[in-house]
Amino acid sequence: MSIATTIYPDLAALATHLRSLNKKYILLFAYNGTGKTRLSMDFRQAGKSFDADGNVTERDTLYFNAFTEDLFSWDNDLDGDTERRLLINKFSAFVSGVRSLDMDNRIRPLIHRYSNFNFLIDYEYKDKEGKEFWAVNFIREEIINGTPENIEFVKVSRGEENLFIWCFFLAVAQLAVDRHPNYNWVKYIYIDDPVSSLDDNNTIAIAHHLGSMLKVGNGDVKSIISTHHSLFFNVVCNELGNKAPRLFLSKTEAGYSLKDTTDSPFFYHVAMIQDLQKAINSNEIFTYHFYYLRTILEKAANFHGFNGFENCVIVDDDDDEKKLFTRMVNNLNHGGYSMFEPREMGEENKKYFKQIFKNFLLNYKFNEDLLEKTIATEIV
Repeated sequence: MSIATTIYPDLAALATHLRSLNKKYILLFAYNGTGKTRLSMDFRQAGKSFDADGNVTERDTLYFNAFTEDLFSWDNDLDGDTERRLLINKFSAFVSGVRSLDMDNRIRPLIHRYSNFNFLIDYEYKDKEGKEFWAVNFIREEIINGTPENIEFVKVSRGEENLFIWCFFLAVAQLAVDRHPNYNWVKYIYIDDPVSSLDDNNTIAIAHHLGSMLKVGNGDVKSIISTHHSLFFNVVCNELGNKAPRLFLSKTEAGYSLKDTTDSPFFYHVAMIQDLQKAINSNEIFTYHFYYLRTILEKAANFHGFNGFENCVIVDDDDDEKKLFTRMVNNLNHGGYSMFEPREMGEENKKYFKQIFKNFLLNYKFNEDLLEKTIATEIV
């Protein structure tokens, strides 16, 4: 099956092309180091208007990427070592329309989907130098002498911090999708690698929620989602279905190659297969890897005209073994997805998992050169 490919001389030209597409959703897969974050910034820049003095007069893109995370920084109270706060740059356009919108109560139910810490936002905070910020006070309930107490100014983990920032963005994005007057300037939502700092098993719930939110939007906001994370990419693909073109971005000597892989069911799953092989090689196989495995089996079944993934579960003429393997893939695919506690498989399940995967690769040959090129591209 041929794959339509276009070369763009630079990221600015590619950003212009993405803006020209009349699509409500665009999904972009690319390995780290390709230029995804820079592309998101060029896309944002192309939507700005400036006055004669160079000041921004209009913008149209709400974005999430590594620069969004930089709007949040810690005041660790190095003197008192007691009142640690996460500071928010209150002067960013990203948060300019939210102060009057009861953001605490918009973010809190999103947080509680995944974790149990609480927080309060102080909109009047000033640091020791008199600089103004919004300050987040994280709160966690602990049992002290048999009595539950709220402990304030907690320094949350890096994963919980990333979760808070992501939920903050989701609350703002929801306002844009719902066409709230404070965010009616948003024409595009551009999201780059929102799960890059989270454990793999977190991505299913996050990708599902994101896809669901975008699908039920009332307005005409368009969304571009880019990632190097094959599991996140696949879940969002499943959520949005055929409504979103699936593009593969890579760097070449001539510029940036963009391949339309929408009708090529295996193209981006090479990365997923590579991830599974890495897990098997290290023997660090977690319950969420069954989601990878079932996804690959389902795509193979669809491509070869079967009704279900069980037709691609290969065994040696043993119906009982096939039923067992099918039941395992079906049931363990729905294993626990605790936000910060990935569950490693037991040795018995690992043995079955390895056998199912090995049999699949033996029966459905993948181009080994393509796998090697994929690995080389990721390293670069």
